[in-house]
Amino acid sequence: MSNPLAPSSLSGKRALVTGSSRGIGAGTVGYFAEAGASVVINYRNKEARARKLAEKIQASGGTAVVVGADLTDPTSVTAMFETVQRELGGLDILVLNASGGMESGMEADYALKLNRDAQVNVLNAALPLLGEGSRVVFVTSHQAHFIRSTPTMPEYEPVALSKRAGEDALRELIPELDARGIGFVVVSGDMIEGTITATLLERANPGAVQQRKEAAGRLYNVSEFAAEVAMAAVEPVPDDHTRLIGDVSDFGTEA
Repeated sequence: MSNPLAPSSLSGKRALVTGSSRGIGAGTVGYFAEAGASVVINYRNKEARARKLAEKIQASGGTAVVVGADLTDPTSVTAMFETVQRELGGLDILVLNASGGMESGMEADYALKLNRDAQVNVLNAALPLLGEGSRVVFVTSHQAHFIRSTPTMPEYEPVALSKRAGEDALRELIPELDARGIGFVVVSGDMIEGTITATLLERANPGAVQQRKEAAGRLYNVSEFAAEVAMAAVEPVPDDHTRLIGDVSDFGTEA
């Protein structure tokens, strides 16, 4: 997948992508860096992957800062943005990509803590660094975005409900963001082949990914969807603040 962003189109811009040591987050960071942005790679426990990605960007002449943070820990989030302020002086793009809830061994309310509470806290903590003309992108799935009208697989339902709760909570902040001149976009995609979520879902429900692929006709891969996330950071904000990526014919309304 070639970079959808023009060379040097983000020169002078600063971007942070949460959960960007691998998968969609890493792909998005890569596109931003290739377009000239200084990037912040955030990880929770994949430090080696994060640093390897940073080294690749730096070897190509780019600027990459690696910051570990547990997004469910407000103190950790505060420390992350203190590092961003110190290293880059502010932010122009914030991509809320990190999510979870299907991991084993986590507390019962972890999905809601990460996918709702942490998303709002991260955005609020970032506001002092985001100036007029900056952009916030929230990454979600059709299975979560349309959960009120279209049931999803039982194995994924707690995650879907928590991510929709996070989307709703973030949308409540749109008036404040508009007043500050900050654009906000939700990017919703179908199941993405090659992501950790798809892997965990397949483990819990063998055949689930193939069934969805057959129903949709095709599924985006990580690089393709990361390109859509990257474009959401620069293209005009839709009137409904939503970019739907991939087939939605099997889904109902958002209400």
